[in-house]
Amino acid sequence: MGKFTKDKRDIYYRKAKEDCFRARSAYKLLQIDEVFGIFENAERVIDLCAAPGSWSQVVSKKLTEKGLFKDSNGEDVRIISIDLQEMAPIDNVVQLQGDITKKETVDEILHKFKGNKANLVIDDGAPDVTGFHDIDQYLQSQLMVAALNICNETLKKGGHFVAKIFKGTDIKFLYSQFKLFFKSVYVVKPKSSRASSVENFLVCLQYDPPQSFENSTTKSLYTFQPEIEKIQEVNEQISKQTKEDQKYYKFVTCGDLSGFDEAD
Repeated sequence: MGKFTKDKRDIYYRKAKEDCFRARSAYKLLQIDEVFGIFENAERVIDLCAAPGSWSQVVSKKLTEKGLFKDSNGEDVRIISIDLQEMAPIDNVVQLQGDITKKETVDEILHKFKGNKANLVIDDGAPDVTGFHDIDQYLQSQLMVAALNICNETLKKGGHFVAKIFKGTDIKFLYSQFKLFFKSVYVVKPKSSRASSVENFLVCLQYDPPQSFENSTTKSLYTFQPEIEKIQEVNEQISKQTKEDQKYYKFVTCGDLSGFDEAD
């Protein structure tokens, strides 16, 4: 049965194994680069929500091909990968285990880059799906706010940003928000993204914040952190109670007909 599973049939799953990428998602970034050339002027890159590290592998490969690590001896940090989870090491990549919604993480990025800013910020992350659509949508949108905040403090003018988003009613809103900070914004779906998946990618080119925009205003974007923690706490309580309830009346709420005999 194993050889007939969906992953085994998927060409990108097999190719990732052959090319030693940690996940098939590497080809999504490669295909985005083929169309938009996001690595053309990239010298420093930030990979948000990086685990398991396939996008960081792509970045390392691209920057190595450009010769940016020659004679650097590891002193000149070019790639920073951030995630709550610990990852296995990747050549030429500095890993930070932290939360992208917290100010401390941004400060650590700036410290590692020694005052330099990135040309490219990428984000293939998404919050854990809870099953509660409104909460999931809210958490995803706040994750995007956190990513935008990092761009505002660490991205050079003219830099690019790429992030995963989910198809929904808020796509137009996200588009309009990022259009304020980037000259061009596109919503794309690479061929390596499964047709059945609701994922899309927001490709934002040429970072150019409004003249009236000041970095100090971005600090207000961190105020949603207590709200997220409160919502997650409430959600955990609801989820726990739902699992307990299902033990007693799953048949009633689901309308399961499998218990009826064929003769009936």
